[in-house]
Amino acid sequence: MDRRPLYVDLDGTLIRTDLLHESLLGLCKVDPLAMLRVPLWLRGGRARMKQAVAQRVDIDIASLPYSEALLAFLAAEAAAGRRLVLATASDRKYAEQVAAHLGIFAATLASDGADNLSGARKALAIEADAGGQPFEYAGNSRKDVPVWAKAAGVVLVNPERGVEAALGGGARVTRRVVDPKARLMDYAAALRVHQWVKNALLFVPLLASHRLFEPGALVRVAAGFLAFSLCASSVYILNDLLDLGADRRHPRKRLRPFAAGHLPISHGLVAAVVIGGAGLGVAGALSPGFLAILLGYLAMSLAYSLRLKRYALVDVLLLGALFTTRVIAGGVVIDAFPSFWLLAFCIFLFTSLALVKRCSELVTLGKQGETVVPGRDYRIADAAPLTAMGIASGYVAVLVVALYINSTAVMALYTRPEALWFLCPVLLYWVSRLWLKTARGEMHDDPLVFAVTDRVSQLLALASAAVMAIAV
Repeated sequence: MDRRPLYVDLDGTLIRTDLLHESLLGLCKVDPLAMLRVPLWLRGGRARMKQAVAQRVDIDIASLPYSEALLAFLAAEAAAGRRLVLATASDRKYAEQVAAHLGIFAATLASDGADNLSGARKALAIEADAGGQPFEYAGNSRKDVPVWAKAAGVVLVNPERGVEAALGGGARVTRRVVDPKARLMDYAAALRVHQWVKNALLFVPLLASHRLFEPGALVRVAAGFLAFSLCASSVYILNDLLDLGADRRHPRKRLRPFAAGHLPISHGLVAAVVIGGAGLGVAGALSPGFLAILLGYLAMSLAYSLRLKRYALVDVLLLGALFTTRVIAGGVVIDAFPSFWLLAFCIFLFTSLALVKRCSELVTLGKQGETVVPGRDYRIADAAPLTAMGIASGYVAVLVVALYINSTAVMALYTRPEALWFLCPVLLYWVSRLWLKTARGEMHDDPLVFAVTDRVSQLLALASAAVMAIAV
């Protein structure tokens, strides 16, 4: 066994994330106004800023995405009696919590509010702790090169590009640890490309006004679809970044790319700004009215992510409003604002679907033995009343369709409006089946994604299309 002490970096090495980035995101979530004070803290140095943020933000240390390969190696070394020391530029509060959680480190070196333990300063601190004796150091960043220059042995863990070249050769490299790298599908998962299907709601006014085969209108709605999809992906990324702690405690959401550490937080922040800006650019080229609606959608989405999703019922009503906003946007882009009937139907149906989403989560967590939902004001016992609300809302949506069929407005669009009555049993069956699946725990986290991939839902959609064609 190697008797030289091994000093281990934290951010990007022991964990596949950066605690400074995570703590700043946490501050943005718990106290957004405090973000204005970060530049003032930074004037006192990075160590002072890190300490100020750490004092205000708690991180769930146990759920962090640790490097399993490195952790297995360290556990074996500790068991064999080797001295391990956690040496990090992160604030001491987090470093000591990590060391206490893992129980394998003999000591901790970290930033303390006065000294930012990075680069040359970390090298000096390690030399002092080692008492001039040879040591090994495990790291991943170019900032670690000054430490490796003093080390007798180099342990490379997921090294950044150019690190090995900066080391001037691999003669002193005693071990390499490489976790699975980010894949293209990880970026697609972060963008939630499969969720773009929700933005097909922009085509609903086109269908309702019977203008599906009008080329100009179709192109404008397709461009609107792209704008909404890009901006929605931007919001999904921001939501995932702000919800890292809660997602890591969720049985399915913990596998999301940022929560699992498959993608760095910095990539997410850049992607959110770039694709969100691109979506707004497309919207602005379509019309000022469409851009205004998209900005309103973004404002509601950010309010949901930052605060409103913590409040019971407010979150589901806002989700229903976000779905309905897509329909309104689809009407504005072709100058065909949705009718009273269409808006009423959307509000009740989408509220029902939002409640499906929440109840599905409650059922899943209940099976895991949980009593509350992390990060939200819901308890597992709330599933029964929420289910009643959701079923009622879904049935009211069907009632709106029945009333619409019997209205004078339908005469202008359909030559055989009586055929539309077949839509009522189809919708009743679909809504009922959706809630039955939810109660059984067989529902996807997102009911619209479930509907698109569910064979029965696809057949019911085809039957509904056939009924409307006959009515026209």
